[in-house]
Amino acid sequence: MSGPGFLLSSWPWRSAGYLLTGAVTGAVALVLIAATAAAGAVLAVVLVGIPLLVLAALAGIPVAWVERHRMRLIDADPAVDPHRAPLAHGLWAWLTTRMREQATWRELGHALLFAVLLWPVDALVVAVALLCPLSMAATPLLMATVGGGQEAKVLKQWTVTTWPAAFGIAVLGVVLLTLGAYALGVVAGARAGLTRLLIAPREAELGSRVVELTRSRLRLVDAFESERRRIERDLHDGAQQRLVGLTMTLGLARLDAPPGPVADQLARAQEEADTVLAELRELIRGIHPKVLSDHGLPAAVADAADRSAIPVDVDLALSGRLPQAVEAAAYFVVREALTNVARHSGASRAEVSGGHRDGRLFLQVRDDGRGGADARAGTGLTGLADRVSALDGRISLSSPPGGPTLLRVEIPCVRTDRSA
Repeated sequence: MSGPGFLLSSWPWRSAGYLLTGAVTGAVALVLIAATAAAGAVLAVVLVGIPLLVLAALAGIPVAWVERHRMRLIDADPAVDPHRAPLAHGLWAWLTTRMREQATWRELGHALLFAVLLWPVDALVVAVALLCPLSMAATPLLMATVGGGQEAKVLKQWTVTTWPAAFGIAVLGVVLLTLGAYALGVVAGARAGLTRLLIAPREAELGSRVVELTRSRLRLVDAFESERRRIERDLHDGAQQRLVGLTMTLGLARLDAPPGPVADQLARAQEEADTVLAELRELIRGIHPKVLSDHGLPAAVADAADRSAIPVDVDLALSGRLPQAVEAAAYFVVREALTNVARHSGASRAEVSGGHRDGRLFLQVRDDGRGGADARAGTGLTGLADRVSALDGRISLSSPPGGPTLLRVEIPCVRTDRSA
């Protein structure tokens, strides 16, 4: 408002629109709340009015919803919705959740204050700062049309009968309209600030929501890892064992069959079964390797390094076990990084190092390749970053052209005493 372009900008009219819509919304809210509460009080003796009283108690929710949308006229950062999502579906779950929230009762208090006091103030400010100056500025026009060039009523209070007086009143109206534009901006800003104070979530509520979101995200990660381990066990103990049995049966049948076309078919069938078994074992290892569950992250990383297409040096200073979700995320980051090194970097050697200190797991994957790796180029690092961020961790990549490439992983966690 202190800038010279305020009067020529849209802000005075946006402020006027905010206050004008506030006057209309407040009047409507007053009528609806009063009618609902009155009808509920009268009919409460026959129990029909109880739902109406509940509806009146919840009147602050739609009023606050309208207010949050109206605030966009003058506020680039409108208040966020403070309500939590119900834990179950249905009207009863929604109703009990809303009745237990402090935000519902704050919004009811705001709705009552809005319906009784604030909207008349909005209407008064619009009338004094906008409508009255506009009416004064239009005095010559009114004199030329309605007054037949003889006279004009100024605010319906006094009569102007000469043209000089009419133009003088018009000039005064323009001056007052200029001052009123600043008044509209001040009042609209104050009204928006008061509304935000009443209906925006408190810092404690935001903090609790962040904590709950973090916990729910960790629960989802744990559930995801548990499901992966269940699938791995089912494949390992079910389909893999059946394929092993099938391979042995085909081998015995091949030994018993006489030389000829039947023996050749059995040999090819046994080779196919061996191939499928090898692919299934690789799939099981990719879902959740058994060595990770049994012996922990260092052993799983060493196993991945042994199966890498290029030589990999491993230096992990880890004692004890880490949370299962952390071990799984760290292992798959290392495995994906080594896969990318073998496929894209042209490196002759790689190194995996890391440890646990200050309550955080640190991992580094370095290679001597050509560099120039880009996480946005579809190398799978974006998905790994999302997986690590679900554990409140982070990934950083340094890969200048010409190399070397260094991938850093950092995940907050504590050691556990769970057995292998």
